[in-house]
Amino acid sequence: MPLSYVPLRERPARRLPQLLVGLFLYGASLALMVRAGLGLSPWNVLNEGLACHTSLSFGTLTTLVGAAVLLLWIPLRQRPRLGTLANILVVGWSSDLGLWLLPTGLAWPVRAALLGAGVLLNGLSIAVYVGARCGPGPRDGLMTGLTAVTGRSLRVVRTAIELTVLAVGWLLGGGVGVGTVLYALTVGSVTQLCLPWFGYRSASDPQTAPTRRTRPPSAAWGPGPVR
Repeated sequence: MPLSYVPLRERPARRLPQLLVGLFLYGASLALMVRAGLGLSPWNVLNEGLACHTSLSFGTLTTLVGAAVLLLWIPLRQRPRLGTLANILVVGWSSDLGLWLLPTGLAWPVRAALLGAGVLLNGLSIAVYVGARCGPGPRDGLMTGLTAVTGRSLRVVRTAIELTVLAVGWLLGGGVGVGTVLYALTVGSVTQLCLPWFGYRSASDPQTAPTRRTRPPSAAWGPGPVR
């Protein structure tokens, strides 16, 4: 399924609400995982680690880190889109809202349920906002830009970025735990499963011609001779 950028003049009333809903749900999923307290995804380990050393909220730091990553696009000659800017603004706000609504000091079974719900919602929300095809988020753009500059594979570049961010966040005091492992192992599968439901199909996408089934002459004209 194509996931490249599609100009916003094409069905904006269909795609923009999907983008915003997906980003809002993404921020809410981060709040669920933070309140679970059982480990976060690498970038959110970094955000939580920074929150331990500043008076800024988790959501504000999510926004500031996204903006800082966006600055790294300049030497990589990456071009931000509306989806990129919306990612920076909406995710931080919605995660702060979720943290404000969710209580603290929860029992372990409740925290485990929050973690599972957060990971599932995160994978779903990625499929929703990526499927709108309004432009990559700051971190995804950094990955593709570095891949183009270094000539390395996406897998190598993504792994290097995630491990670096995870290490820095952990050193700053961010939460690393079973949730970090669960996220790494499952979120990609959840996203891949959900993408066919939400992926926008553009009229300009290459169309696969249906395969024409050709019957043998004997089938076309009735049973063949008995031998």
